[in-house]
Amino acid sequence: MKQKIYLLVLLMALAVPAMGQMILQHPWQGKKVAYFGDSITDPRNKAAKNKYWAWLQQWLQITPYVYGVSGRQWNDIPRQADLLMEQHRDTVDAIVIFMGTNDYNNGVPLGKWYEEKDEEVMYGHGQVKKMTPRKRQYLCMDKDTYRGRINIAMDKVKRMYPTKQIVVMTPIHRQNFHANEKNWQCSEDYTNSCGEYLQAYVDATKEVSNIWAVPVIDLNALCGLYPMLDEYAQYFNNAETDRLHPNDKGHERMAKTIMQQLIAIPVF
Repeated sequence: MKQKIYLLVLLMALAVPAMGQMILQHPWQGKKVAYFGDSITDPRNKAAKNKYWAWLQQWLQITPYVYGVSGRQWNDIPRQADLLMEQHRDTVDAIVIFMGTNDYNNGVPLGKWYEEKDEEVMYGHGQVKKMTPRKRQYLCMDKDTYRGRINIAMDKVKRMYPTKQIVVMTPIHRQNFHANEKNWQCSEDYTNSCGEYLQAYVDATKEVSNIWAVPVIDLNALCGLYPMLDEYAQYFNNAETDRLHPNDKGHERMAKTIMQQLIAIPVF
């Protein structure tokens, strides 16, 4: 009962009277949002005319600053952040990071979040204090592992934009991608070159939430796109050669999920 009352109060607080009706104001309405990512975000990728961020622009009048580049991995996020700072300084309201599928495809080892060291720390109760041996963890900054790359990226972005909202999104499901004879990518039911399935990278991305205190939108689970089944080929660029990149219909479906998830995420 208390939960229902809370939700009702929240909806009333978000409501704006107009023409005798109550219209809900989305918290991200009219904001300036930077989008970091790979080909699914890249405006130059021709698989879709309207990317997910373009749908959000249409529905919420979000001003998009788009920095995604085809083929890029998590180690490109610092470069994209530098470009955002150079072009727009701190005028952005939020940053959305959608990355990871190329790290899987290129066989980047998962790695670990922390390194542990034996140290001593002052510890005690009342007037009795002494140096006590303890283990201490340090963030792993290994540029050659998935978790290390995320640590490097998040450390930079959060230091550059400490007052801005940062949102991370998981990779979506992927099937075959045969761009040409030199670029054949297998589907997620195969391990990559280091013996990991895509799901391991999705799970690691979800861990970012607790490691770095940022909201994570699990698009892999929530957006409904499942190219492993032929019935879902309608949402992707080409049923035979490209079930990696969503088409306009696929991006619209992703955007609807993102829009709903963002309702619960404040913009600073």
